[in-house]
Amino acid sequence: MTEPADRPSRHLGLDLGGTNLKWTVLERAGEDWSVVDRDQVATRRSVSADDVPASVTSQLGEVAIAAGDRAGPIESAGIGIPGLYDPRSGRTLFLVNIPGPWAGHPVAGPVSAAIGVPTFLINDARACGLAELRLGAGQGATSMVGLTLGTGVGGVVIVFGRVHQGHDGTAGEIGHQTIDPDGPWCGCVNRGCLEAYARADQIAAACGTATAEAAVGAAAAGDDRARRGLAEVGRYLGIGIANMITVLSPDRVVLGGGVAAAGDLLFEPIRAEVARRVRTTAVDEVTIVAAELGTWAGAIGAAIHGAEEAAAEATRPARTDTPAVAGAATGSP
Repeated sequence: MTEPADRPSRHLGLDLGGTNLKWTVLERAGEDWSVVDRDQVATRRSVSADDVPASVTSQLGEVAIAAGDRAGPIESAGIGIPGLYDPRSGRTLFLVNIPGPWAGHPVAGPVSAAIGVPTFLINDARACGLAELRLGAGQGATSMVGLTLGTGVGGVVIVFGRVHQGHDGTAGEIGHQTIDPDGPWCGCVNRGCLEAYARADQIAAACGTATAEAAVGAAAAGDDRARRGLAEVGRYLGIGIANMITVLSPDRVVLGGGVAAAGDLLFEPIRAEVARRVRTTAVDEVTIVAAELGTWAGAIGAAIHGAEEAAAEATRPARTDTPAVAGAATGSP
């Protein structure tokens, strides 16, 4: 007997950060999503950096099992990672803020084997954007651009209601578009990336504060230097966002991360720069708004991604020319 399409099902999302590993279990009934449970633990670190990938992957499996026991049973899992990965093999390519030899390290396969359900990787910023699209500030948008402001500048591109991943899962690296070819060096070893102007340490430097969070507080309290600094950062963000609007003409732009709490002190210079530079579409039809889901967006988006990828995978013909997809329950070792 075929199960009804709107039968409630539960799906796990894991958000791997350098400090904490967050998880959430969502229930899906048709197109409606709701959070059933969530929690976090400190990300495990080994004495030797060489041991970190294996240790963290083992922890992901342990946390997934515990979450399933507590709020399951679950039917799929998604893992948001702070870096790049191979979506077909479920192996990481490069992770920021977590030391160790991550290139080619299997993650989706071991976690899938531990919990017995399809498991898929997604970049953490893409996961945040997907969460905002389905449950947050992006609801109702057909096309969307999202930026996550933090240690770096993450991004997501939504087209026809789905995350555009590109051929290798890397589409959406909005922070690494060049906005000044002779600008400062970025961590990606390019010059003049948007991230080189708008990441957390640069925001703090522009505002004369110790942290980006302190910059927001100082600006809100009326500090002139902090306000000028946020306006300068907003201008650079406006240039990058204007580029995205010119290329994609999205319905909505969503900004997340702690700095977005600055509100109009940041958003007004962004909107002014967008209005100054976009000439190909009506900018008053593109809304630029703050994200709504906060620090749990990554785990929520990972769960949604896992559920949607598992459903899509179930309808695809079996491949005979490549190894099994990493999300399969017996995925890559």
